[in-house]
This record gives sequence, C-alpha cells and structure tokens, in this order.
Amino acid sequence: MKESRNRAGYEIISENASFGGRQLRCRHTSTALRCDMHFSVYLPPLAQAGASDGIRLPVVYWFSGLTCTDQNFVQKAGAQRVAAELGLILVAPDTSPRGDQVPDDNEGLWDLGKGAGFYVNATRDPWKSHYRMYDYVVDELPCLIHSAFPVDADAQSVCGHSMGGHGALTIALKNPDTYRSVSAFAPISAPSQCTWGQKAFRNYLGEDKSLWREHDAAALVTECRPWLPLLIDQGDADEFLQEQLKPELLLEACRKAGYPVTYNLRAGYDHSYFFIATFIEDHLRFHHSFLMPEANQ
Repeated sequence: MKESRNRAGYEIISENASFGGRQLRCRHTSTALRCDMHFSVYLPPLAQAGASDGIRLPVVYWFSGLTCTDQNFVQKAGAQRVAAELGLILVAPDTSPRGDQVPDDNEGLWDLGKGAGFYVNATRDPWKSHYRMYDYVVDELPCLIHSAFPVDADAQSVCGHSMGGHGALTIALKNPDTYRSVSAFAPISAPSQCTWGQKAFRNYLGEDKSLWREHDAAALVTECRPWLPLLIDQGDADEFLQEQLKPELLLEACRKAGYPVTYNLRAGYDHSYFFIATFIEDHLRFHHSFLMPEANQ
C-alpha cells in the first residue's frame, strides 16, 4: 500500500486484513533511540466499528526475544484471531535500535547489539547514545500509541518471550501501576546469573552489579508492590532452560516474597514459536480477564 504520514509522526508501511481487523506495520523516528524504528499494531474489528463512538480498547504489548524484530510475533504467533474476538489491540515493538549509525557487536554475534537491546538504558559507550530501549518501550512508544490509536491508556498489559520475557517481567515489576497484568514465555528469569544477561549487562551497564539488579526479575520480585497478576509458561524441552532461563530462581524468589505466580511447565515444548502459538490464546485470555474484568463476570 502507499505509505502515509500521520500527524502523530509515523508512517504506515504495510497493512493487511486479519480476522476482520487490520494488521499494520509502522515506522517512525525515535527520539530515545536516535534512529528510525519499526513497530507493528493489530487493530481488532471493534477498533473500527467503535471509532465514531470514541471507544477506546485495552492494549497488550508484546516484547520479542534475541535476534527478533516486530515481525516474528506478528507472522508466527497467530495472536490476531483471539485479539479480534476479545477486542484487544496488540503492539509489538522491535527489539533494539536499528540503522547504519547504530553500534553493533564487532564480532557479529547475535546476543549483543542489534536485535539484543535487553530492554535497558545503556550507560556505557558505544551503546549509550542509542540503546535506550527501556525509555522507548515504557515511555516513548506508548505515548505514540495512545495518541495515534484508540487505546485505553489505563488498560494495558505486557507479555514477552525469552529476552522479551525478561523485558516484560522487569518492566512490569518496575512499573506496577502502569500495567494490569504481566506474562512471559520462557523468560530469562535471572539475567544476572546467566551468560546472556551477564554479557549484555556488562556491555550496556558496566561492572556495577547493583545496576544489574534493577533489571533482574528474580531480584525485583522481592521489592515490587502492588503485586501484578503473573503468568509464566515454560517448555521442558527448551534447549536454553538450564543454562540461560533459570526459572527456578525466579520461582524461589516469588516463594520467599509471597508473590503469587502461575507457572506452567509444558511437557515436550521447546523455545520456538510453535510453543508460543500453542499457548498465546491462554495468555491473551489471561490479560483480558484483568483488562476487561466486567466482560469476564
């Protein structure tokens, strides 16, 4: 379709009909990240049907994992059918800043740099000038979404996978008044204690481990108030389960803090989008029950 400039400062660069709604891919210039960024938005049928009445709908933000863009979830998770039924807007940002001017890992590895923003604000060179994903997904992108789409800013939840599960958990735990609920698929549960997280934190934040703690779900859960409804799904055939994800550390921290969590260990499932597609309906219905509780009575 022809690209169009909107007053909110973004362009629609693709649009597809999906389950009676619209799947959009958009581009804008990010102030926080100092580069052009893509994000995807699913608008359910109710978004268009209720436009003339000023209806505003709840929103679920999806944070993707290492190496992903905004498109992995959109094309592989199969979330649009359930979102259309429930009247949920879905927003999927990219996982890191992009562009030739953005620094990347010099060794071309996939677990640092582009595609691996870890949802933190970097404080060290050369990363700090662009890698401010925390500010982007917590403040800048939601402000754009609220101004451009029929979103109820008081009814939002967050969900993610792997590195994005880490992002969803830590951001919700740091901002419990912003979200109604949080869920994750195979999250990096204690990044300070696995090589993926240690590499990212050392590069982006330095050696001060008190700064790491601010982005570690297993540490944050001991301090978060008020409690948010929390759902985690993990496959027991996940190749990263023991070395990188370490859900047992988060579950033990929840137990000690008295933080309620629903944890499902799914037999036979791995780390892929086959796993996510199987259980995404459960997660969206979970969020819907807190975003629109009156509809679930």
